[in-house]
Amino acid sequence: MLAIIGGSGLSQLANLIITHREVVRTPYGEPSCPLTFGNVCGTPVVFLARHGHGHTLAPHEVNYRANIWALKHKGALAVIAVASVGSIRADLMPGDLVVPHQIIDYSWGRRSTFFEGEGCPVRHIDFTDPYDEELRQRIIGAAEVAGIPLKAGAVYACTQGPRLETAAEINRIERDGGDVVGMTGMPEALLAREQELPYAAINVVANYAAGRADSAHGISFDAILGELGAPMARVRTLLETVAGCGVFA
Repeated sequence: MLAIIGGSGLSQLANLIITHREVVRTPYGEPSCPLTFGNVCGTPVVFLARHGHGHTLAPHEVNYRANIWALKHKGALAVIAVASVGSIRADLMPGDLVVPHQIIDYSWGRRSTFFEGEGCPVRHIDFTDPYDEELRQRIIGAAEVAGIPLKAGAVYACTQGPRLETAAEINRIERDGGDVVGMTGMPEALLAREQELPYAAINVVANYAAGRADSAHGISFDAILGELGAPMARVRTLLETVAGCGVFA
């Protein structure tokens, strides 16, 4: 079964033929919302809205451990995470779809491991390549099949939020090698790795980051919301193609 985590702009999956919804209890508290089960192109799929129904959870409030544990516990074999981002790199423009290949983590204070607590042995996880390459290539290949333009590589910088970054912070992230900036990629990717769940992301560029292009002197939230409609429609088509091309039963 393929798990899809939706972020800003993708709170529901229109092409999902729903069979049922389920409230899942976890050792780590409540997931963001009930899981929605169904199929896309005959492939079993479970969908989770990262920010909850109605987009009520800020990035630092999301219970990432409960979300990933619930997906794994209910039989997910792989996770594709969708999230909107700001662009730092000049060739990544609003409306573009990006499949990142690396992460820089600037978040703090989030519960970021399953391996903690009294009596739990220390376990170190290799995170050299944070995204599963086979799953990334499935997404890239599906985009080619569907004729959807896609940028196949970027360094995702995860900031704490919920505020956006200052122009100086974006300059720092650029110096560090970041290409796009978001608030939810970590610890989600790491927790999926700890649960041995292949994980990849589809990023939708919603705006230029602070201090860049038309965001040089501020970011318009109305413009961001207006920018997400068309690319999210392409994301839905891309996910449908991935489900049709892959084996996740």
